[in-house]
Amino acid sequence: MQLTVARVGRAHGLRGEVALDLRTDVPEERLAVGSVLATEPAEAGPLTVTAVRVHQERWLVSFAEVADRTTAEALRGTELVVDVNSSDEEDAWYPHELRGLRAELTDGTVVGEVVALEHLPAHDALVVREDVAGERVRTLVPFVRAIVPTVDVAGGRVVLTPPGGLLARDAADVVVDRADDTDGGRGARDGQ
Repeated sequence: MQLTVARVGRAHGLRGEVALDLRTDVPEERLAVGSVLATEPAEAGPLTVTAVRVHQERWLVSFAEVADRTTAEALRGTELVVDVNSSDEEDAWYPHELRGLRAELTDGTVVGEVVALEHLPAHDALVVREDVAGERVRTLVPFVRAIVPTVDVAGGRVVLTPPGGLLARDAADVVVDRADDTDGGRGARDGQ
């Protein structure tokens, strides 16, 4: 199974160095000097890491096969992938393991199906496809233990404990508290 460890971003400088958007928790292992990485699309690689550095919290990498800025820019959007057999971590899942899992509440009510995993700046989010009133709706569910306490890949499900209003199916039941609204929503100027 091939998994994405990084996506190539912009070229940095004139000598072929590129910035990476990381998709791994262990970049120092996956991107060690001498590592040979397969690519998606395959015709862009394989690429051999010759130098790695962190600059302003961005990982910058040089590859033996990339000697100038033009070649580096051509790699933009290319995914760097590695072969893996299984996860060594108890609470780590790959996107391919989560896709297709049934999303349900703690009482067993089926909410929908996990269709993707989004890598957001603050944390990852499950993309859940809900069927609401005959329409398919995509909902982002923060992939944190407080909201997704159970991931049961073997059982084909994730259990959700969403706060009120997070799921599309709950939108009609959301109540907005306007107790602090003392001027009827007009603002201070309009009330004078």
